[in-house]
Amino acid sequence: MNMVPEGQVAPPSRERDRVPRVHVESLGAGPPLVLLHGWGLHAGLFAPLLPALGRRFRVHAVDLPGHGHSAPVAPLTLDALVDAVRGAVEEEGAPLRVLGWSLGGQVAMRWAMRERGRIARLALVATTPRFVACPDWEPAMDAGTLRRFGDELAVSWRVTMQRFLALQVHGSDAGRATLAALRDLLLSRVEPPPDALADALALLASTDLRDRVHAIAAPTLVVSGERDLIAPAAAGAWLAAALPDARYVCIAGAAHAPFLSHRAAFDAALEPFLDG
Repeated sequence: MNMVPEGQVAPPSRERDRVPRVHVESLGAGPPLVLLHGWGLHAGLFAPLLPALGRRFRVHAVDLPGHGHSAPVAPLTLDALVDAVRGAVEEEGAPLRVLGWSLGGQVAMRWAMRERGRIARLALVATTPRFVACPDWEPAMDAGTLRRFGDELAVSWRVTMQRFLALQVHGSDAGRATLAALRDLLLSRVEPPPDALADALALLASTDLRDRVHAIAAPTLVVSGERDLIAPAAAGAWLAAALPDARYVCIAGAAHAPFLSHRAAFDAALEPFLDG
């Protein structure tokens, strides 16, 4: 493992060719930490976190299949996403810390269910076991909201994603500044294939992990935004209570991207957990 001088961060490694082609940017030194982003975005979203994390961990920021620079997979399932990510991260069986945001959180949960001994610590940020509301699950989005995203994707990816980003920061204390940052990060990589995004949206709409989260053995940090409309805080509280070993943090004033809009509060929760 390459070492870097104290207080400095190693430059990102070049993209590694995988089958399927999954884009991973790796930097830093220390225990391995995998970052998994949300729907429609890419690993560039985590750029503000990398300097600090890279001083303590070997960070692998992954573009999920069909997003950013990564090729799609078909059929698209949570297991297919887990297979693609684990195949792209070279750590020779080392215990992993995994941080998953939104859709990335569901991928991280599925990974932890499958490899109970491999995931050492799990950070679930603004995620939920089920994104769509149903009669026995109220803390979630209306199915019609997700359907509208799918309809708009066929017309304009950029307009659809602008609306999606606005929803992510709706109501947050730093909503305008966070939205500008998200837009810049979104446009820093190529436009993803519409079919891949539509498939991922269908996966969000159909996934329900509520009856399986008890199989996650790793110590887990669940972080919610108080004003999140996509993965409501009540869903995060339920998830933390259902997990065998979890701590729950709700960040006041935050919406769906607390690591951008409320960085100090987010770091205060994440740093001691990852170091534990």
